[in-house]
Amino acid sequence: MTSIERLQGTLEALGLTALEARLEGLLELAAKNEPSYADFLLEVLGAEVEARRQRYLKTRLQLAHLPYVKTFEQFDFSFQPSIDERQIRELRTLRFVHEASNVILLGPPGVGKTHLAVALAEAAIRAGQPAYFMTAHALVDDLGRAYREGRLDRRMKVYLAPKVLVVDEMGYLPLDELGATIFFQLVSARYERGSIILTSNKSYGDWGGIFGDPIIATAILDRLLHHSTTVNIRGESYRLKERRRAGLLPAREEEGRPGALSVAPASAAPKARRPRAALGSAPAGATESRF
Repeated sequence: MTSIERLQGTLEALGLTALEARLEGLLELAAKNEPSYADFLLEVLGAEVEARRQRYLKTRLQLAHLPYVKTFEQFDFSFQPSIDERQIRELRTLRFVHEASNVILLGPPGVGKTHLAVALAEAAIRAGQPAYFMTAHALVDDLGRAYREGRLDRRMKVYLAPKVLVVDEMGYLPLDELGATIFFQLVSARYERGSIILTSNKSYGDWGGIFGDPIIATAILDRLLHHSTTVNIRGESYRLKERRRAGLLPAREEEGRPGALSVAPASAAPKARRPRAALGSAPAGATESRF
C-alpha cells in the first residue's frame, strides 16, 4: 500500500471526506509551488473547513424551508424605485436580528416582498443565525391542528426556536377566531426574543379584517411594530412586467400605474369587542389572559 493510499485511509477514518477527495490535487499543487510545511497544512485544513461550512449552510437552508433561494444581488431595485436602498442596506447588516426587532414588508402582489424576505433569511443563515419560513395560512393551520390535538406547547417551539421567523402572505386569507388567537400568542412569545419578517398585501389599517377583530389586530400590531422596520413597496408586479415584455399585456402608459399601498399606524384599528382570552396551552411568554 502506497503512502497516499494509507493517507486516504487515515482521512476517511477521521471523517475528513472533503480533504480525502481533494488530496491528490493538493499534493500536486504543493509539489509545484513548494510551500512551507505550515502553509501546506493551512491550505489542507482550510479546504476541509470550507467544505464543512458549505455543508452546514446547505443543511441550514434546507431546514429553513425557504421556497427558493434569492439574494439581494438578484433583486431589481431599478424596477421598484419606491424602495429606499439605504433602508435595505441597513437591514442587510442584520442588526435587526441581534436586536430581536421585526421587518414588515407591505405592498401589492408581485412587487418582491417575498424575494426580500427570503434574501434577509438567507443572509441570516449565512451569518450563523437559524431561520424558518412559513406562509401565514400554513403556520396558523399547523398550530391550530396542534392545539386541537393537545400538543400546542411542543409545536409552538418550532416557531420560537429560530432567531428569524419569516411569515409570508399575511392577509391573503382571513383567519378564524382560533387562528387569530394563536397568532397573537406566537407574536407575544417572540416579542423582544426573536425577529419576525412578515410580508402582507394589506395596510395596517386593514388588519382588523384579517383577524376578524380590530382589538386583537391592534394588540398584534403593538407588539410587531414596537421594534420594527416597515418597508412599503409601491409599484408594478414583476410577473406583470414579464407578461408585458412578452406582449401579453398592454403598455403601462395605456393602463395606468397601480396605486400606492398606504401604511396606517397600528392605532388606526378601531376599538370594538372585548378581546378573547388566550389559549391556556401556550408556552411561557404567550399565555397572557388579555390583549
